[in-house]
Amino acid sequence: MLSPSALTFMCGLLAGGVLGVAGRAGRFCTLAMLEDAFFGADTRRLKSFALAAAVALVATQLLASFGLVDLSRSIYLTSSIPLGGAILGGFMFGIGMALVGTCGFGTLVRIGGGDLRAIVVFLVLGVSALAAMRGLTGFLRVGLIEPLSLRLPETMSQGIDVLLSTVLGSYARPAVVSIAAVALAAWALADGRLVKSPRLLLSGVAVGSAVAFGWFATGWLGNDDFDPARVASLTFVAPLGNTVLYIATLSGSRADFAIGSVAGVILGSFVAAMFSHVFRWEACDDARELKRHMVGALLMGTGGIMSMGCTIGQGLSALSTLALSAPLTMLAITCGARLGLEYTMTGEWRPAVRNLLRISH
Repeated sequence: MLSPSALTFMCGLLAGGVLGVAGRAGRFCTLAMLEDAFFGADTRRLKSFALAAAVALVATQLLASFGLVDLSRSIYLTSSIPLGGAILGGFMFGIGMALVGTCGFGTLVRIGGGDLRAIVVFLVLGVSALAAMRGLTGFLRVGLIEPLSLRLPETMSQGIDVLLSTVLGSYARPAVVSIAAVALAAWALADGRLVKSPRLLLSGVAVGSAVAFGWFATGWLGNDDFDPARVASLTFVAPLGNTVLYIATLSGSRADFAIGSVAGVILGSFVAAMFSHVFRWEACDDARELKRHMVGALLMGTGGIMSMGCTIGQGLSALSTLALSAPLTMLAITCGARLGLEYTMTGEWRPAVRNLLRISH
């Protein structure tokens, strides 16, 4: 019989595998979604993300309603609103994502397809995430972010439903879930363009379901009363750092859901790439490209820890818990990504900043 930690590792491997296939075969990529919407007026992939968010939200809240997962044990529903981390960290992550050309999740998908640049990004992102969690830049993170958090009473959390319960009472949670889920699903499906793109449609449903499965796996399947741990779902910043640490110190740590999900994404992407005959080895064209990837990875690793998640971690997993940090972080990531994309096209920061300010007005 599998131990709870081994079981959650296997579940992480399965959930990650679904995301790996969705990323490779279903073209599920958050930066590409934003790039299509910004510069191509094509919102189909963004609608796929919205559908994933709706599925994750409804399924996760149903699990919580039936008592299969206690979301208050997650890192997202804290008794403070991390304004500094969400805004500054999210903005840094968005810029880094644009410089690299993808996020932490997309990096793992690229590794599965034979991209050697992605291995460098994986290592730099993982080490910088570890440093921000428990190393040198962790002191800077605490000094910058903690004073910018909005403290709430100990009995409250940053859950949107909890914050609105003072007005709506017990109706707050079902009202927020219903309105958010219907709005996301309606926007995703209303014009029929997503329905005409089966791969994007299926990948959205699959990714949203995988997020909910993550909560179920860590909150119920892998729950250990003798060794209680935080419940978690899919995110790809801290888990990359923990995977690097696990590889380096096998006897000093243990494989869990997060590490399983990292391995699963790579494996799922590899299988999809081999099946569709698109696997090929790739490397950086020159030192300038390598430098851009390394700087972007550093920003993603540090910013992702400050914001407590990435486009998947905050955009889907945190959103499914109704954490207020989710929309705040995603807005900051979007602004950072737009600035970073402008820079990659012009090669200069000043025009990129001017264009971003012009768009915001």
